[in-house]
Amino acid sequence: MNKHLIAPSILSADFSKLQSEIEMINNSDADWFHIDIMDGIFVPNISFGTPVMKAISKYAKKLLDVHLMIVDPERYIEHFVNFGSDIITVHFEACNDLSLVIKKIKKFKVKVGVAINPDTEISVLSNHIKNIDMVCLMGVFPGFSGQKFIEKTIHRCKELSELIKHKNSSCIIEIDGGVDSENAKKLLENGAKVLVAGSHVFKSENPLKTISKLKSI
Repeated sequence: MNKHLIAPSILSADFSKLQSEIEMINNSDADWFHIDIMDGIFVPNISFGTPVMKAISKYAKKLLDVHLMIVDPERYIEHFVNFGSDIITVHFEACNDLSLVIKKIKKFKVKVGVAINPDTEISVLSNHIKNIDMVCLMGVFPGFSGQKFIEKTIHRCKELSELIKHKNSSCIIEIDGGVDSENAKKLLENGAKVLVAGSHVFKSENPLKTISKLKSI
């Protein structure tokens, strides 16, 4: 699996026509659905709850990459597993005991992701990198879609890639926030494997074409 993966962020979709937005992703060159769950506590915004998650899991035909931007994520792991999540990503900053949360996700036989905010040192993952499947490197501060990409994310991606190699881990890097066709190439060159794109896809004139362009970089 050498080719990079594209994961459109459903948070940026038009919720008045959610089913057709899901079908668009199903019929696109995208690989995953990226689903942000926000509680209004860990981040200053609330996204969607159970009914919308149910609708997404009912109609989506691609892997579900669920990003929990919530406090005490361990309380909700089973809940999101039951919705058919293939990957569950928790925030390092939101976990009191990350090792326990990782174990709990693994118990349900789904892949484990750990997200870190732009101001969190890469080194905090050093002891966990061999036990997780993916690191979600935030390119913006989490909470709202459409933010400007933080340029130092490219250097952080390289630093994380070096840590993964040093630890002989098979973990992959996902970039979430501010990704577009201008910074995608640099991110991929510095070790990124999965590109999450929200506003760049859904606010474009032709989302299918935008996804294809990101995939062909």
